[in-house]
Amino acid sequence: MTTAVLLVALSGCGTPAPTVEATTTAAQTAPATTAPPSPAATLTPGTIPAPAQRAPEPADSPAAAPSTAAPQAVPTASPTAVPSAARSSAAAPRPEPAEYSDPSSLTVVVNKRRPLNPVDYFPSGLVLPSVPLAVQEPNALLRGETAAAVEDLFEAAANDGVGLTLVSGYRSYQDQVSTYAHWVAQNGGNTDAADRISARAGFSEHQTGLAFDVGQSDGACTLAPCFADTAAGQWMAANAHRFGFILRYPAGAEAVTGFSGEAWHYRYVGVDVAEAMRNDGAATLEEYFGLPAAPGY
Repeated sequence: MTTAVLLVALSGCGTPAPTVEATTTAAQTAPATTAPPSPAATLTPGTIPAPAQRAPEPADSPAAAPSTAAPQAVPTASPTAVPSAARSSAAAPRPEPAEYSDPSSLTVVVNKRRPLNPVDYFPSGLVLPSVPLAVQEPNALLRGETAAAVEDLFEAAANDGVGLTLVSGYRSYQDQVSTYAHWVAQNGGNTDAADRISARAGFSEHQTGLAFDVGQSDGACTLAPCFADTAAGQWMAANAHRFGFILRYPAGAEAVTGFSGEAWHYRYVGVDVAEAMRNDGAATLEEYFGLPAAPGY
């Protein structure tokens, strides 16, 4: 198995930047008839720290307009301490298909105004995809259908001469508690700054098992804005939809998604939705499904 050894101090999306000790470039292989190992038997999600999320864009960046939502306290480890997810009066609720709120659905929409229900949701059927990893195994788990699509995507990229690596997959509620608290501390207690780069616990797509962070196999621009300019970043932008993935946080869409651009964060929604979004020119799930923007909590 190909791995890049990462040294990290805390856990979850948004932790201190990892130090890449070494990255091997040999392709990871597994017999086609061998099923991925059962996480319940061999892996414990969350016990090994996940890689970091980058620092926020400069405050004067066009995509960096501060959230208008009032700062809220850092969530504690208890799901009951998650901040209120009430919609603003300017964005009244509208009837919508149940699958947009069902955390087990491929089309669930999770954002700053749409927490997971329950907030400590744990997806069933997590598996380890047979692809090159830049993170230790417990942090590379994905839901079965997502893992299979990731394997197909990585194989197609390799056939085109592009090396990809999986940087992060499933994150638990507890991981995200520590992650968000770290970034609040890193920003001197400024929750607005932390909220632009790290989801609060119960509001993270990684918790669904449908999202993953991708990197280039040589480690270039991992979890950095320049990833968009790498061969891996460009290949993903041009081809991910063919395998059912969308770029969840496009640059310049912070007023809708609530997060600054992440060229490495992809979300599985299925081929039909991904290709329809591509054909319609819809940049975000919120816009495609006609849901309110979520710039803040």
